[in-house]
Amino acid sequence: MTKAEAKERIEKLKKLIDKYRYQYHVLNKLEISEEALDSLKHELKKMEDEFPDLVTADSPTQRVAGKPLEKFKKIRHQTKMMSLEDVFSEEEFSEWLARVKKLAPRDLPVRQAGKFEFYAEPKFDGLALSIVYEDGILDYAATRGDGEVGEDVTQNVRTIESVPLSIGAKGRVEARGEAIITKKNFELINREQKKKSAQAYANTRNLAAGSLRQLDPNITASRRLDFFAYDLSGVEFKNHSEEHKALRDLGFKTGGDLEGICKKSEEVFEHYKKIAERREKLPYNIDGIVVSVDSNDLFKKLGVVGKAPRGAIAFKFAPKETTTKVEDIIIQVGRTGALTPVAILKPVEIGGVTVSRATLHNEDEIKRLGVKIGDSVIVGRAGDVIPDIRKVLKELRTGHEREFHMPKHCPVCKKPVEKKEGEVQVKCVNKLCPARHREGLYHFVSRKAFNIDGLGPKILDAFLDNGLTQDASDIFELKEGDIAPLERFGEKSAENLVEAIKNAKKIVLARFIYALGILHVGEETAIDLAEHFGNLDKLAEASKENLESIPNVGGVMAESVYGWFRDERNKNFLKKLLKYVEIENPKKKKPGKLAGKTFVFTGEMESMSRDEAKAKVRALGGDPSETVSKNTDYVVTGENPGSKYARAQKLGVKIIDEKEFLKMIK
Repeated sequence: MTKAEAKERIEKLKKLIDKYRYQYHVLNKLEISEEALDSLKHELKKMEDEFPDLVTADSPTQRVAGKPLEKFKKIRHQTKMMSLEDVFSEEEFSEWLARVKKLAPRDLPVRQAGKFEFYAEPKFDGLALSIVYEDGILDYAATRGDGEVGEDVTQNVRTIESVPLSIGAKGRVEARGEAIITKKNFELINREQKKKSAQAYANTRNLAAGSLRQLDPNITASRRLDFFAYDLSGVEFKNHSEEHKALRDLGFKTGGDLEGICKKSEEVFEHYKKIAERREKLPYNIDGIVVSVDSNDLFKKLGVVGKAPRGAIAFKFAPKETTTKVEDIIIQVGRTGALTPVAILKPVEIGGVTVSRATLHNEDEIKRLGVKIGDSVIVGRAGDVIPDIRKVLKELRTGHEREFHMPKHCPVCKKPVEKKEGEVQVKCVNKLCPARHREGLYHFVSRKAFNIDGLGPKILDAFLDNGLTQDASDIFELKEGDIAPLERFGEKSAENLVEAIKNAKKIVLARFIYALGILHVGEETAIDLAEHFGNLDKLAEASKENLESIPNVGGVMAESVYGWFRDERNKNFLKKLLKYVEIENPKKKKPGKLAGKTFVFTGEMESMSRDEAKAKVRALGGDPSETVSKNTDYVVTGENPGSKYARAQKLGVKIIDEKEFLKMIK
């Protein structure tokens, strides 16, 4: 990147970050996630590090937060409340440590001894506070504000039970820390919001900030905020770890067993991983750990760069959202012939894995997002779901971005494609398209279908490329001698795969139906069909009218199922496949406590996966569904619920959280 290009990018980033920072810190709202904003700031900081002469006084990296709100009295901090620079990987942490060692004065004992010890503690996701005591009595409390001037929230802070009103210390003592709200209280407050038909709060951080900015302290008290201290001044300490001990002795909460001394970087990495594993089960939200040099003398000597101390760093957890660039858009052809546009991304880490592709779903989604090749975008990933583009940062465009147009012909078989009226997908209608056949095989062996252990896309590609399979039934004819000669295979691995194929020959009817890859038939519909007909012969002979009589099976789906079983190629395939496969028919469903009730799940559940939750509903006689309608009895919401939540609200369907669902199935 040239200096001129860097200058243009930096200016655009500064404007965009300032826009979102103002929303977040002053207006107390944010239209993108905090993780995406962190990613933008991280990119700006790295660019300014590369081109230091482009750093200006108005850069977001040179300030701490937004302006204080007008409705509170202003308080000037005696020492600035700093922010921290972020790192997101062990490599970036090691780069920070190298800078610390290089800048450490040679006359310091820790430098001479080569012992750089650290104190690692959780990075709470709340609102930073300064609480000042005079001769042991709480004098005032202030928010960070812009780092130099904050807001007087003394009366509200007095309502926080974990903040001591008096401490055993003389003179002026200042404790700094984070006001937070627990996940449990967050859920309770949002439940009350739902009852009042009021808007739910977006996250715990915003709710904590809003609670402290209430003019009525009674409202703050009702929110049951908590406070964790991480800094103590007014008393001299040799090490930062001693400050934490003193804070606990004075009656403050600190990170407890989530904090401690790390004598080398490897211990920091171990601590980071340990906390990351515990993160979801903690009663409050944290978004990383803070790592400081333990020696206060070294910390002071290292000084400040911009608005951040050199002696401490925020080691953030892998984000679920981040920013990157769309380098190209390609087309993938699925087993049903659907053409799916896929964004090729500049590789980026999300949720602990490197991502280089994101689905764009269909042509309508591209138009909705307004995405172009070359755009800067926010990309998200939840659990094992394929990453998707959530927002285009149009403010960062340079004018060199290119429009994408869906092709008129299939990129694999070159046959014309079509888009039927009322459908969103452009499709290749050539049933003999090699891409459709290949994707159909991938689907056949997938986890929810035959679930053949060790048989994934790469091995199936090798089977196809070497002429070992013409259709899915050929998989069950393979012998060790057919597989062993393939690249990266040997006798033992071939033997293991053949054994796995053999073990997969017995399959329940619902999974068998799903494996066939019938258009519009997903996992839930396959279960409905299996339970309604009881065996494959009755399903194959079913009329359209009989199929349409099944709940959740409409005319389009009925037509698809009816047509599949009357296609001659499919009939021949089934005849061949049934030579090898033993189908286990479903047992008659017993009435259960959830009989007649339909459940839809949305968002990430904590105690079980969605598949496990659906299985629980079925076991108790209920019906899990993928779509919300007026006939839905309950919509169960986890973290980050999707569009189903909004539809349930619109239709007046009863919405319950995970805890209520667990009570129902107990």
